[in-house]
Amino acid sequence: MKVPSGPSASFEALRLRARLNAMLRGFFAERDVVEVETPVLSRAGNTDPNVASFATRFGGHVDAGPPLRWLRTSPEFPLKRLLAAGFGDCYELGRVFRDGEAGGRHNPEFTMLEWYRVGWDHRRLAAETVALVQAALALVGRRAEVVETDYRTLYRTQLGIDPMTASEAALRAALGDVRIDPDGLGRDDWLDLLMTHRLQPANPADRILVVHDYPASQCMLARITAQGGVPVAERFELYLGALELANGYHELADGAEQRARFERDHAVRTARGAALPAIDEALLDALDAGFPDCAGVALGVDRLMMAMLDTPRIADVIAFDFARA
Repeated sequence: MKVPSGPSASFEALRLRARLNAMLRGFFAERDVVEVETPVLSRAGNTDPNVASFATRFGGHVDAGPPLRWLRTSPEFPLKRLLAAGFGDCYELGRVFRDGEAGGRHNPEFTMLEWYRVGWDHRRLAAETVALVQAALALVGRRAEVVETDYRTLYRTQLGIDPMTASEAALRAALGDVRIDPDGLGRDDWLDLLMTHRLQPANPADRILVVHDYPASQCMLARITAQGGVPVAERFELYLGALELANGYHELADGAEQRARFERDHAVRTARGAALPAIDEALLDALDAGFPDCAGVALGVDRLMMAMLDTPRIADVIAFDFARA
């Protein structure tokens, strides 16, 4: 098949991306958050069962370490090792890679912005993330209203169900006429489908929706706390219109608990017959050595560009999409 020689994005979009990158760096410079660069290739990988990683092999001398290396799906683990070493507030703006994710809104390699704030919780970091998104929208003469809610209230008010207590049957019924093959799906899968098929599409294009305090079963790398007698994950997600832009946590600092979560991920991957990326022992050692109270967030820069230009196609905001690479 002949590969198109021209770019997938317009020159105007590429110039806007350059302005956005400059704005992001200025945003953090004003706040004394330091830009760093961390490895793209690692001996450890992302264990999340819903994320597929690319792997490659190093052909050099064995003294360099394990030849099997994983392309990062985010810079999270090395950034946390810097935090554990005492570096302080930092961010990285760079490329990350996820296998199997190609389509209208996805590209296997994309740009992620990730940053950490020492001494902050997820609610304070959510407010800073809103400020950053508003600054990006200002580059195209736009501003969005901001609505903040906790996860439980959102599902109760918009769908009439309690996501913490509703049965799987009730969650499936709340999807209405959306038809999904239920084979292999669990409770959290149905909650996610309600978010992607019912709640996100209903969010107006010029509204920033911040959702915080998720079910504890969706804790990922966040701390768990009790709220109204129910355990919740200290986590937030930010949506602009129907697009999910950012995912943040009040970060887990317990190495033993983090190891248990990685091992649970491996058990799910084993059941699915999926690859088993090596657990990041260096991260666990860093957590055990002493990790500061902090919050962190990852934001999809390509998604932000899509929202800024009001396009549903990621190809419109990157120089050469996967089909042209």
